[in-house]
Amino acid sequence: MVLDLVLIGLAINAGPLHNSAFILLLSAPRGVRKGLAFILAWLGCLVLVLAAVLLLTGGKPPSPRSAPSTVALALKLVLGIAMVVYAERKRRRGSARRPPRTPKWLGRVDSASGWTAAGLGVLLQPWGLVAAGAATVVQAHLTSVGSYVALLVFCLLATSGLIAMELYATFRPASARAELGALRDWTESHQDQVIVTLSLLVGVWLVAKSIYQLV
Repeated sequence: MVLDLVLIGLAINAGPLHNSAFILLLSAPRGVRKGLAFILAWLGCLVLVLAAVLLLTGGKPPSPRSAPSTVALALKLVLGIAMVVYAERKRRRGSARRPPRTPKWLGRVDSASGWTAAGLGVLLQPWGLVAAGAATVVQAHLTSVGSYVALLVFCLLATSGLIAMELYATFRPASARAELGALRDWTESHQDQVIVTLSLLVGVWLVAKSIYQLV
């Protein structure tokens, strides 16, 4: 469970779309407050999803070969296959070398309110990866303090990049504007490559683990 959650948490953290939106929020007037609203909503979603899974399962994994266990494995398998297929389709589209286009709504993020920033923290969650994390937790033996520490680490890993940028903008606002702007430009220009790489890595891992456990 721990390795699965670490990989999924790192993949969530590295997602280019929410990082680009977050950098725009930070560069806007009252950006630190908007960034904090985004982080709280983002982290709150992760905690609520995990809490719902724990309430439904009671912190105990379903019996092997039982219906809930099979459903959880099947969900991870389907998500893994979907990520691999999505990555391959995106790679083929990218081979046409068309210049990347910034979504129109992303250009209006810098004028968003605090409530809108919080809403973006919910909407921009990579829900496929979050679902993979939830399916992993379903099968976890949450009977020790270490297991709950692993869940905490998962949430922090998935949010660590946002927290780092928020702290940097808070304590070094002058240099943060230029350096975070450069990071955003790099993220947007390499967005397709990042998405393809993350989707392939996580997708192949989920497929391999799911098939191994099903067999």
